[in-house]
Amino acid sequence: MTYTKLSAKLALFTAVSALTHIAFAQAAPAGSQKLQLSAFVGATGTFTGLEGGKNLGITAGADLTFLNFRRFRPAFEARGTYPINEGHISSQKDFLLGPKVEYPIGRLRPYADFFFGRGQINYHSPGFVFGDTLFISSNTFVYSPGVGLDCNLTHSLAIKGDVQFQHWNTPVTASGSIHPTALTLGVVYNFDFNRGHRHQH
Repeated sequence: MTYTKLSAKLALFTAVSALTHIAFAQAAPAGSQKLQLSAFVGATGTFTGLEGGKNLGITAGADLTFLNFRRFRPAFEARGTYPINEGHISSQKDFLLGPKVEYPIGRLRPYADFFFGRGQINYHSPGFVFGDTLFISSNTFVYSPGVGLDCNLTHSLAIKGDVQFQHWNTPVTASGSIHPTALTLGVVYNFDFNRGHRHQH
């Protein structure tokens, strides 16, 4: 297990645990929930930005959303992506954190976000040659602005469409960077810690 993969799993576990604790602590006895914790998982198609490469991966994450902030709903999100079909050029995995802002319209929750974190690129065998150097893998800081849309199906379930426009540094291009695009389609589960209070009437 690589350091990046282990770090991503530990960080995601820590973030979800912390968010759960905060959400429980903040849930008001009267049932007026001020924070909402949600989790999502989805399939991600990534155009890697390196010689036309593509990945198919799994993205999972969690959000802590502030519900009582006029029409806008600021949130904090942690997410990670792991490739399950790595294509023929390279594979990319990452763990990202950052702010997100929703603007609910009925059942629809469009949003914009800006994430940052760490990523790892594995160059497929026998590696990637640039200049006179053979590269097997590289690690980099990643930043990733994006937009998306969640559509509520029920009080607890929603479907998600998401696109991220990323910047990765890499030693295998003349510019020193690549710009992957990651498209995710998934499902969201919204935890309701005040359900018991609503039924006590």
